[in-house]
Amino acid sequence: MKPVSPWLKAVNTVLTPAIAGRRKKVDRLLDRAVREAEDRTGSTAHGEEAFIEDMRVLLAGYADIHGLTLTGWVAVQHEIADRLENRLRTRKLHALNPEIADEPISRPIVITGAPRTGTTMLQRLLAVPATHRSPLMHELMHADLEGGDHLRRAERATDFLARALPAFGAVYDMHPQKPDADIWVLPHGVGHLVRAQPPGYVQWMLERDYTADYRYLKQTLQVLQHGRPRRRWVIRAAAHLWNLGALVKTFPDAQILWTHREPAEALASLCSMTETASGMNTSELDPREIGRTWLGLFATGLDRARAARARMPAYAVVDVPYRDLTDHARERLPQLFEHLGAPWGRTEADALETALANRPTDHKYDLARYGLTESEVDRALADYKRTFGAFL
Repeated sequence: MKPVSPWLKAVNTVLTPAIAGRRKKVDRLLDRAVREAEDRTGSTAHGEEAFIEDMRVLLAGYADIHGLTLTGWVAVQHEIADRLENRLRTRKLHALNPEIADEPISRPIVITGAPRTGTTMLQRLLAVPATHRSPLMHELMHADLEGGDHLRRAERATDFLARALPAFGAVYDMHPQKPDADIWVLPHGVGHLVRAQPPGYVQWMLERDYTADYRYLKQTLQVLQHGRPRRRWVIRAAAHLWNLGALVKTFPDAQILWTHREPAEALASLCSMTETASGMNTSELDPREIGRTWLGLFATGLDRARAARARMPAYAVVDVPYRDLTDHARERLPQLFEHLGAPWGRTEADALETALANRPTDHKYDLARYGLTESEVDRALADYKRTFGAFL
């Protein structure tokens, strides 16, 4: 399976030399992105200095990637411009409509877990009841009170990705009009590392205070809820696992669903996903480095989540085994819905059958390719496996 399309590989081979010296252009490019975001939103970036400086760290990290491609460099600039625009638009909407800040985000269902543990499927099933709502991908990318041309912009982005990385569809179902992960709003976190591994970014990211990021996520949900029927939000991101403390500070009444899967399987799948997605951004991939990076991040995230959970009431977190989303789904998911006070009827049952029928079957992965063994993973995550072995 070729992860990168031939035309993209040709473009990068010919044009990537043009981005030499990119490290010196970081400040100028970021300043231009800020000005363009201000122009598109009719707003000002004054007061957003911390947000902008954090974007500078991300852009500088990309500039330092050895073997960075032209498409990788252009893509991160577009992403940062979009994130700046979304940030300024959201702040402006709150300023012009102060009542937005009074929108209650009550008892949200928050789905998290190590990556590749079934969080996407669970979110989309829980979004089915009429009493629930999940933010769609295009809404997260471009939150607004009106639709505008935001959907078309998101469609163009996903269409390009499908052409550039035809193998990615076998790994992850990305669609502008389907519920998606909060990483489209949260400006930083492990989500970035699926597509590239910017030098220095991992440690910087792990040391950040994410309180302001989750406040921004709440402000985004308030914008999407304003003037629309109030339903129970169903949001998700594997990245929440690393920052449960900041999440519950912002959403203290959240019902957290923590998905679990045998770590070696989840890790192998994630490494494969990372290798596929990174193919667009760098010409020099080291599978063993991908393995080492994600094993360390798994250990850190799971340890942090366990520590945060110990400070929460027992009823705040529900453990969901991966098998309850696959082999035992027909029996266990109705029980989970009942526990959450969500309806389960013909519509929900039909959605489950569709999800099971459409599960990808051609994503193949091998842990050994990433320089890891099952025993090594088990040793690194021994405490997690002892605590949650019954759910694996």
